[in-house]
Amino acid sequence: MTSCINADTPENWMAEGPVLLSYHQHIATLILNRPEASNGMNIALMRSLHEAVMRCHAVPRVRVVHLRGNGPNFCGGGDVREFASKGEGLGDFLREVTAYLQMSVGALIRLNSIVVAEVQGFAAGGGGLGLVCASDIVIAGKSAKFLAGATRVGMAPDGGASVILPRLVGFRRAADIVLSNRIVAADEALAIGLVTRLTEDANLADEARNSVLRFASSAPRATAAAKRLLWTGLGISVESCLPEEARTVAELSATADAREGLAAVLEKRAPLFTGT
Repeated sequence: MTSCINADTPENWMAEGPVLLSYHQHIATLILNRPEASNGMNIALMRSLHEAVMRCHAVPRVRVVHLRGNGPNFCGGGDVREFASKGEGLGDFLREVTAYLQMSVGALIRLNSIVVAEVQGFAAGGGGLGLVCASDIVIAGKSAKFLAGATRVGMAPDGGASVILPRLVGFRRAADIVLSNRIVAADEALAIGLVTRLTEDANLADEARNSVLRFASSAPRATAAAKRLLWTGLGISVESCLPEEARTVAELSATADAREGLAAVLEKRAPLFTGT
């Protein structure tokens, strides 16, 4: 006899660790779970994130992935303390880190499921801004803030942001955001097309949940096809650009400037870059 899994039965797929994943009524809820570190992406979180996204790929019942972060921030980017601890071995370490992040971003884009990101606080770096860029729908609180962050620590954008961001907001705006490392407030993010919709912070969870529920009732084959066409319509294969992004990040992370940038963040001072 063929077994039948009831879509109404809640299931815990990843119940503990730096990423949580649960399923209920065609919805996979994927939670970044390092609130004490602003959900900063250390190697453990990145491995778990990739595992979670691939689990969603493996279950056709998943129509929507609800992506969010525990605590006051969606994701603060890479874990600066872990990165700084690697010293001159940072370049080799970041080859692995970047690989997991980029595999996760590529897998999110390829999902048949609609990815709805719920963003509070900061979405920074390749982890935060990259995941926002790779999501299909982004619901943000009015106090949310977006930051590229890479060049301030002597590195380059990753997580697909260097490819997707210009196609979302235009080249000139993307260049300003990436090169200046200025904070983009929620109202500007809405105006330039980085986010889909804003809501009062107090209503963010409800607004995101309502959006997720609406998508979960959509025709799954139609929405999967529409999503594929929309991403294809960006005019470039995002994944074809990721290897160059990864190579650049690893190369820059082996420089003295990258170590200085990380140290400056930890010591809460301005960096002194020398170009070495």
